[in-house]
Amino acid sequence: MPGAGEFPPIGDYGYLADGHTGALVAPDGSVEWMCLPRFDSPSVFGALLDRRAGGFRLGPSTEDVPVARRYEPGTMTLETTWATSTGWAVVRDALVIGPWHEEDGEAYRRPPTDHEAEHALVRTVECVQGDVEISLACTPMLDYGRRQAAWEQPSRNTVVAECDGRPLRLVSDMNMGIEGPTVFARHRLRDGETSYCALSWSRMLDPPATVEEAEEKLQRTADHWRDWLSVGRFPDHPWRIHLQRSALTLKGLTYAPTGAVVAAATTSLPETPGGERNWDYRYTWIRDASFTLWSQHVLGFDEEARDFSRFISDLAREHGSKLQIMYGIGGERDLTESTLDHLSGYGGAKPVRIGNGAYCQRQNDVYGALLDALYIHAKAIDSVPDRAWEFVSDQVEQAVAIWREPDQGIWEARGEPKHYVSSKLMCWVALDRGSRLAAARGDAERQRRWAEIGEEIKADILEHGVSERGVLRQHYETDALDASTLLAPLLRFLPPGDERIRKTVMAIADELTEGALVLRYRVDETDDGLHGEEGSFTICSFWLVSALSEIGAPERARDLCERLLKFAGALRLYGEELDPHTGAHLGNFPQAFTHLALINAVTHVIADEQQVRPEDRATAVFSEMRS
Repeated sequence: MPGAGEFPPIGDYGYLADGHTGALVAPDGSVEWMCLPRFDSPSVFGALLDRRAGGFRLGPSTEDVPVARRYEPGTMTLETTWATSTGWAVVRDALVIGPWHEEDGEAYRRPPTDHEAEHALVRTVECVQGDVEISLACTPMLDYGRRQAAWEQPSRNTVVAECDGRPLRLVSDMNMGIEGPTVFARHRLRDGETSYCALSWSRMLDPPATVEEAEEKLQRTADHWRDWLSVGRFPDHPWRIHLQRSALTLKGLTYAPTGAVVAAATTSLPETPGGERNWDYRYTWIRDASFTLWSQHVLGFDEEARDFSRFISDLAREHGSKLQIMYGIGGERDLTESTLDHLSGYGGAKPVRIGNGAYCQRQNDVYGALLDALYIHAKAIDSVPDRAWEFVSDQVEQAVAIWREPDQGIWEARGEPKHYVSSKLMCWVALDRGSRLAAARGDAERQRRWAEIGEEIKADILEHGVSERGVLRQHYETDALDASTLLAPLLRFLPPGDERIRKTVMAIADELTEGALVLRYRVDETDDGLHGEEGSFTICSFWLVSALSEIGAPERARDLCERLLKFAGALRLYGEELDPHTGAHLGNFPQAFTHLALINAVTHVIADEQQVRPEDRATAVFSEMRS
């Protein structure tokens, strides 16, 4: 069980997922974060944010450190190998997936797939040499650590409790006992022997009754992930393993009932060690949409792209001009932010937040992100459906109405609204993509008018958003640099060879970096309404890789990409930030936006190696991945 000692490094956690929720597993074999029944539900295990807030450990009774941790190839099944003084043991963990069933209370916006979450965490431990004493300690602390589970034990191999109206059942072939809120067991395994435990919260499905059933469920889950991954198209390249792990991670951050992708599986992991920059990322941001759909289509996961596109389109049709920048994974609009003051926070970083107050901010980039996503999807399916056209038109007109207004910007600054260049850029994207879609529909009047307004926005940016040295500014009232302007070449705002684009990319590469890793901005030059420092934003570093590739600096792009890939560690997962001095991961984990940027960066580098012309890059990369 998690003690009162130090927290494991954020980047050392493993991640499990089943399409409904996720779990973070520490190196010592303890599940330290899991929310039930959804990603955004209250935590049942919350030791990630307070060592007293519950955990679930399975592993050797001794204090040995595991000698190896990995995902079973092509899966979300985590394997941890231990070498003790008496023998070797291997633990396998998975949130298991089986044949589809209709769990009462679950509402699906799309038809069910052939496989679905069984709402169970299954864990096995095998002694592969000698003998090893194994211990189990399960301490659920419900509602973010505010309530203990009240266990009952109908048999020596089964304990039960209630979790917010759902049954919580722990079964094992080890003899279990109850001591307060903790279920415990201790058992000695000999060479070739395997034991198991399974925690279930399904109203309909029983957890495995034997170790053989547990192993069968783990194998079926592994087969499911490998079958899913086989649908994708990955280049024959040494870095394909990073693309595959990123694809699996993004799938593991997807809420199956709606197709929504959470920004991360956690809340309040700090951007600054011990600081206040702690946010809840268990929601869906509209700005992630274009990157998500591009990545899904380019890797061949068209079904996932359709699901996410449908989720975004449904939200927009329901809310129209009142479109928010972010939503709950079930389409919820109210994400009121509050603090959990009873939790100490990861490494003492407070406050711990649930909900996210940014949901009611004005962020003008939302329309560009949405239109770019719809454009990418329409291009991939080679059509603009009739039912989508009225909605597209409405969103373009919203961009027309607001593009002159200041906002909070892409980084959701909690200071005064500004005329952020990236927000103006995304409004231009909305008009540009809208004009292109109008052309595809044969709507000449809208094509002409939207193209003209797009040129007006572009002219405004070039007049007010470029400094005297020819570099894109953070906003109209400063010459400060901002990594969000790296999106300009990626979104084709100007040709990659334009001198203003080249100067912007090189200025960020040379002046907005620490140890070659990119900062969002310099906090001493930017009023974001917060205190303290932050690490480099990993997504920005991957954006720089893509931007360097775009402007014709392939060697520098590849060198940076190679360096960034080495920061991923053995499990190839990324948080939001990297400490530029230590390489430690910071912020919520694993971070979808970072993995999306990784896919973009790696495909850019591969395109360079294949000597694809910059002007054909997007089409060529897409075609290569699909061929």
